[in-house]
Amino acid sequence: MRSDTTPSSVERHAADRRARNGVTAALLAGAAILLAACGGQRTETAIAPDCRTRAYPEIGGPFSLVRNDGVRVTEADFKGSRTLVFFGFTHCPDVCPNTLYAIGAALDQLPEGTEPPVTALISVDPERDTPEAMSAYVASAGFPAKTVGLTGTEEELRAASRAFAAAFQRVDDPASRVGYLVDHSALIYLMDENWSLQTFFTPDTRPSAMAACIAALG
Repeated sequence: MRSDTTPSSVERHAADRRARNGVTAALLAGAAILLAACGGQRTETAIAPDCRTRAYPEIGGPFSLVRNDGVRVTEADFKGSRTLVFFGFTHCPDVCPNTLYAIGAALDQLPEGTEPPVTALISVDPERDTPEAMSAYVASAGFPAKTVGLTGTEEELRAASRAFAAAFQRVDDPASRVGYLVDHSALIYLMDENWSLQTFFTPDTRPSAMAACIAALG
């Protein structure tokens, strides 16, 4: 793990060889530590069970990435509607698709009259995740209808990951069919219309709970 982007505790987690699915409990815990370690003032107000505002002013930008249609965008392009942000990659064997299926199920359960957030998948695999690959992936059945894929160079994706305190690391595995996987933090960030963090969810959050929280914070 790069020492210029993460606390030492998270570096120690990233140094260990993790399971082939690319995300383990250690890395999820590290992601929570990253959020807790962000400087500045944090607000945390109870809304409902399992749903709290978690406003960290440092989370969310700026970034400049390429959308899956080939258009370069920044965080400013997402202002005006809420957005669910998730880091992943098209060769992710289970955590990424399962999380996107869960988001899709949550958005299907939103109360009538609640505008579904856009879902933005930010790649952690610049080598393979071209805009064309991202386009095919985000169109997968069961994923949220309004999902956009964002990719870029290694430097651009590292900058985006720092903007969200979202660690990732390539793990080479010559014995595997795909050659390597990518360990990455798997929090789901809910950004408001002004591109400020409202709250975040873990991959274990039930779709019904995510839907209720999105509605409550709307």
